[in-house]
Amino acid sequence: MKLAKLGDGPEIFHTIQGEGPSAGSPAVFIRASRCNLHCVWCDTDHTWNFEGTPWPHEKDNVPGYAKHRKSEVTIELDPAQAARLILNFRCSRVVITGGEPLLQQADFLELIRHIRAERPACVFEVETNATRIPSPEFAAAVDQFNVSPKLANAGMPDALRLVGDGLTFFANSPKAWFKFVVANPADLAEIQALQVRFAIPRERILLMPEGRTAADLDRTAPWLAELCRDLGYRFCDRLHIRLWGDRRGV
Repeated sequence: MKLAKLGDGPEIFHTIQGEGPSAGSPAVFIRASRCNLHCVWCDTDHTWNFEGTPWPHEKDNVPGYAKHRKSEVTIELDPAQAARLILNFRCSRVVITGGEPLLQQADFLELIRHIRAERPACVFEVETNATRIPSPEFAAAVDQFNVSPKLANAGMPDALRLVGDGLTFFANSPKAWFKFVVANPADLAEIQALQVRFAIPRERILLMPEGRTAADLDRTAPWLAELCRDLGYRFCDRLHIRLWGDRRGV
C-alpha cells in the first residue's frame, strides 16, 4: 500500500481527532498517499502534488515552496506491517485518511482485518471525498465515513469533484457524516443545493471553516457558527489547527 511518508517511516501517528462527529477523541491516523482530486487549498498536498503535475496550489507563491518529489514523500508498506505499527499504540480508534483512501480500499480492508484480529473493538473511520464507492466488504468493515465533498472553492470542475453515484451512496448510508469546508458565505448555496439534490440528512451535515491557521479559522468561524445555529446544521471546528497549527504528524 502507498502511504504518505513522515520522517523515515509512514505517516502513522497518535493524536486527537480534530474534525467531524468524533472530534476530540484519541485516535491513530494513517495517511494514504495519492488522491484523484487536487484542491487548491489542500493541507496534505504531499499526497498528490508531485513534481511534473500541472495543478495549482495556493502555496505556489510562498517563497521556498515547490512540488514534492514523489520518492521523498511516499513509502510502500504491506498492510500487515502497517497494522503492526498501529497496534503499537494503545488506542481503540483508527482514522484512515489521505489523500483518498478509497483508491486503495482492498489494502485498507486487509489492514482493518489484521487489527480487528487482535483488537476486535477497534473503531475505524475513513475520510473520503465521495468520488469512489466502497465495496460491500469495505463498507461493512468501516464504522464511520467522514465524507467531504469538494465545493467550487476547491478550484476544480464540477464533473471531477462531484460524482453522483458516490454522493448518493453516502447520503443513504447511516455510517456517513458530511463535512463541508466553507470559505465564504456564497458556499452555503452550493451546500444547500447538494443537500436537496442528494437528500442528505440535515442532521448529518457539518460545516467547517477553511484555514490552516487559528487566525484563518477565526475569520470564518463566528459567522459560520451563527449560520449553523440558524439553519440547523452542525458546526465543526478544526481542533488540530487550534492546537498545533499546520504541522504534520500531530
